[in-house]
Amino acid sequence: MRLPNFILIFVFLTLSCLRGLSDTLSVSDSTPKHNFKGVWITSPEFENLPKINVFHRQKDKARAAQLRKLAKITDRHILFRKDFQVSELPGNARIFFSADDYAKIYVNGKFAAQGPAAGYPFCYQYSSADISKLLKKGKNTIAVHSYYQGLINRVWVSGDNRHGFICDVVLDSKTILGTDDSWKIAMHDGYSSAGKAGYDTQFLQRYDASAKQVGFHLEDFDDSEWANARVAKKADYTLVPAPLSPLVFERIKPAKIEKVGRTIRIDFGGMYVGYFSFCASGKKGDELTLRFAQELNGDGSARYKLRANCNYEEFFVLSGGPRDKLNEFDFKSFRYAEIILPEGADVNVDEASIELIARHMPFKLVAKCRYGDDPNVKKIWDLCVRTIKYGVQEQIQDCMEREKGYYLGDGCYTMLTWCLLTGDYAPMRKLVDDFLRTSFINEGLVTCANCSFMQEIAEYPFMMFLLLPVLQELPDGAEFVRQRLGSFRKILDYYAKSYASENGMLKNLDKWCVVEWPAPWRDGYDVDIREGVLCKSCHNVINAWYVGAIRIFNRVARSLGEPEYPGEAELTKAFIDTFYDRQKKLFKDSAESSHISFPGNVYPWFLGLCPDEQTRKNIIEMVRQKRMSKSMLFATFPMMASLRRDGEEQLLYELLTDKNAWLKMIEQGATTTFEGWSKQAKWNTSLFHLTLSYAIVFMSDWDCSVICK
Repeated sequence: MRLPNFILIFVFLTLSCLRGLSDTLSVSDSTPKHNFKGVWITSPEFENLPKINVFHRQKDKARAAQLRKLAKITDRHILFRKDFQVSELPGNARIFFSADDYAKIYVNGKFAAQGPAAGYPFCYQYSSADISKLLKKGKNTIAVHSYYQGLINRVWVSGDNRHGFICDVVLDSKTILGTDDSWKIAMHDGYSSAGKAGYDTQFLQRYDASAKQVGFHLEDFDDSEWANARVAKKADYTLVPAPLSPLVFERIKPAKIEKVGRTIRIDFGGMYVGYFSFCASGKKGDELTLRFAQELNGDGSARYKLRANCNYEEFFVLSGGPRDKLNEFDFKSFRYAEIILPEGADVNVDEASIELIARHMPFKLVAKCRYGDDPNVKKIWDLCVRTIKYGVQEQIQDCMEREKGYYLGDGCYTMLTWCLLTGDYAPMRKLVDDFLRTSFINEGLVTCANCSFMQEIAEYPFMMFLLLPVLQELPDGAEFVRQRLGSFRKILDYYAKSYASENGMLKNLDKWCVVEWPAPWRDGYDVDIREGVLCKSCHNVINAWYVGAIRIFNRVARSLGEPEYPGEAELTKAFIDTFYDRQKKLFKDSAESSHISFPGNVYPWFLGLCPDEQTRKNIIEMVRQKRMSKSMLFATFPMMASLRRDGEEQLLYELLTDKNAWLKMIEQGATTTFEGWSKQAKWNTSLFHLTLSYAIVFMSDWDCSVICK
């Protein structure tokens, strides 16, 4: 039986690239360790609220429905201010802070920092920022815009009645200020809801520039009528330093502005994630309609009703003053914007002030494309690089508008792409730890980390095993992996204990199996795995992932001198006995079916389960025939990785540059990868979706001899 070294699929795809990049290997800058003297402060509304436990199994639909009713407080913009004295300017000044759900911080009227990345209370991140250049002798002012969203979604751990802010100001290693009940507090009346976007992902905003709190961040703002903050009772956070660098911001000016009637149309030249900003003047109460889009309608107007189930329409109410500035809090994903002026009103928009404030992780490209100047490959390379550069936020998200979700399965592929492009593996370590941490919800882990939305997809934890050999080969990676092998072993134990039948194959799952997404791309996979259906069948793909995960675990364990997981040989035999058609020399979809599909063969091939050379050749021929017509988000990666491993370079190139794949996106105007091969691939296609940026993995500059071993 041919057993290819499938670990090399990932190791080779990443680490052979690193052999030529050792001098440029970078690591994200983590926050320095700090012991807070300040305490968590909050508003009177939250001071005595009981904490809500938002965590449960996905199958507990009653609890999910109950939580949505319990989450009664939503969309709160809560401000804090504090003056403090500085007698001598320090050599070094830092602010350490955290907030639940989120906060933006200003020092003497200047933006200083925002955060933290989402997390669970028992492992909650704090961030820091250098504020040395923002301080002055004498009186200084810190102003904080904190936010509690209150929705049960994939963005934050919210809807749990936890709100608060904590910070310390440290000058030359001495803490001179911390949060306490002497800080001033007020609700920001300028923000009201204009509806919700996506899967209850965010509140759209109506921003009223006449609110009394506008300008709260400025030094001379009068907060004399503000109340004192309350100390948060029974704050139950365990604070840990943020392991990654903070976000960076770019001010993007319009590529094109035109006026059509009372509508100002703006094109920023490409897709970004961020905030819209401009200044305008008019009478008090004049309301401007703002629309944001990822594409245009046929008449050139912004398609603000996005394919991805977001209705991007917001509002800006003027104060009557000489110059009002739009100040958005939450981010959106867009390229186009429209400012629609009210009928009959004399409103002036300062077009020179129009900008998009893009946000993303610090990005330094160190990888190279191995195809040289091939024009088609370069188009795809540039598309995927731009997607990663502008898409990766405080954690890997799948789409940038509908869910903003930190997904494990998508995240493994996207994280590998990020690491190849930047040489920065700190985010990969964070992803592994973030998802191992979800074992407190379910020992088999959950689909989305650091949020209050509970979802479980059966294959996703096994996909994370693919990262182990990648991390192991890093200069300091062996010990990192060794310390976590026990947690990975527990995942395998959970699946074996909960779902294994007599021969060891998994069945009767109480988790959803995705196989490939969306369903029309499964090539008729003959198992009922409709979204949300708990799959009872003993089927191919979940078992291929399961056996493959054990094989990966054991290869890593052996190389580290650690105990292997038992039963690898027996489970491999059981897989072949259950799913292999010995006459056709291909794999069936399930123990009950004779149907042969694309995903039912790509995954066993990828995970080293082909019993002989002819089976491997048959699967390659299937790929040659079906090309890009039967895979999309999930099965495409293992297909291409297997082609690369097995030396099928010409076929790999043909598929990368197939006119119905990435080039189709580009033909349709993509500046970031879509959630599928075209805008029409799904009923709710995101046009800024990170997963398919993984084309980079197969175009990167690595030592190709690795694949021949």
